[in-house]
Amino acid sequence: MQAHQWSQQEGTPVGVPHISNGPEQPETWSRRGVLAVLGFVPAAVLTGCTASANASSGSTPKAAGATAPTLTVTPTDGTRNAAFTSPVEVTAQTGTLSRVKVTRDDGSALPGTFNGARTRWTSTRNPYSGTEYTVTAVAQGSAAETMTFSTRAPADTFIGYFTPEAGLTSGVGMPVSVNFTHAVTDRAAVEKAITVTADPQVEVVGHWFSDTRLDFRPEEYWAAGTEITLGLRLKDVEGADGVHGTQSKDVTFHIGREQISTVDLAKKTMTVRRDGRTLATYPVSGGDAEHTTWSGIMVISERFKETRMESSTVGLGDEYDIDDVPHAQRLTTSGTFIHGNHWASASIFGSSNTSHGCIGLRDTKGADDTSTPGYAFYKSSMLGDVVVVENPGGNTGGETGEDTVDPANGLNGWNLSWTDWRAGSAL
Repeated sequence: MQAHQWSQQEGTPVGVPHISNGPEQPETWSRRGVLAVLGFVPAAVLTGCTASANASSGSTPKAAGATAPTLTVTPTDGTRNAAFTSPVEVTAQTGTLSRVKVTRDDGSALPGTFNGARTRWTSTRNPYSGTEYTVTAVAQGSAAETMTFSTRAPADTFIGYFTPEAGLTSGVGMPVSVNFTHAVTDRAAVEKAITVTADPQVEVVGHWFSDTRLDFRPEEYWAAGTEITLGLRLKDVEGADGVHGTQSKDVTFHIGREQISTVDLAKKTMTVRRDGRTLATYPVSGGDAEHTTWSGIMVISERFKETRMESSTVGLGDEYDIDDVPHAQRLTTSGTFIHGNHWASASIFGSSNTSHGCIGLRDTKGADDTSTPGYAFYKSSMLGDVVVVENPGGNTGGETGEDTVDPANGLNGWNLSWTDWRAGSAL
């Protein structure tokens, strides 16, 4: 049975997006679309440090009669709303530079290097947007000089929702999926700013399913026990013209045991294997000849102890409306589930395919009968577990006229070959 509208009584959805903003610090999931320009209080101005002629808008001029500068800074000392798309430079007007330090308002330093003559220091990355900086520099034979500037906030921003949830333990089929709040036109810049690493080490590659969705996976399923780290360095990355990212953080996920279930709809059975050993075999009922179940590799992306399934939400009119479907686990975005079934005769399981495309197991109302296959399979499963459907039968082709599930329909990118998967990377 297919559905995508429900009233969750209990369960753990995975498609729920998670976001975070702010430079390099852990955060709770929040939706702060634009970083505010930080308040700015000009530091005391030292003798010998004056504004240059190319000062940015909002700079504070020095008093008339000030001595000639020994150091100049770009952005100019006292600048407010400086650009954040260019590096910071400190130049000695005479002599050489002994020391340069550029710090944010939280005390962290902006890295940089000297030229060969030590007359110029340039930051190795751009300053962050919406941030106040203090520059402390020493030219040979001179006292330390201090200058300040603040950068403007971006006019428009985007964030990336990621799946799975930070800290979650998932099955071996769980990809890392990032969905963006704004269409990305510079895919290479955005993909370069996101890293996914695994321990034990394995090659992980990104694949763009659309201009708002980027998934990552290895060639084969994750090894049981793998720790995965997602690094988001999207802050100030220009994903589209004038639209900059706001996130800079690392999150980790974990892979649990390996469980892969194979549904053979010709035999009308499902065999559950865990860590290479057969755990159970259950009789099932799949889609009928007019509503064939998708074939292919599918990943459990949401789980509900009970949920409502209504045919009108998947374009099937008023054929059904069941408000207490037990032990439902989502396999596709378009509405394919593997779930318990308490309304059909027990005799159909293992003998007939009668559903509207879902995979059903015998169950009872209330979702509390521990003796049923529906309860047992739900109890043994977790988000990210793999369900492989074989031999769906018929040629009517499921939900859109194709036999194999679309890799973008749910977290089902495993249906792409490794060559095709790599071809979807912008890098």
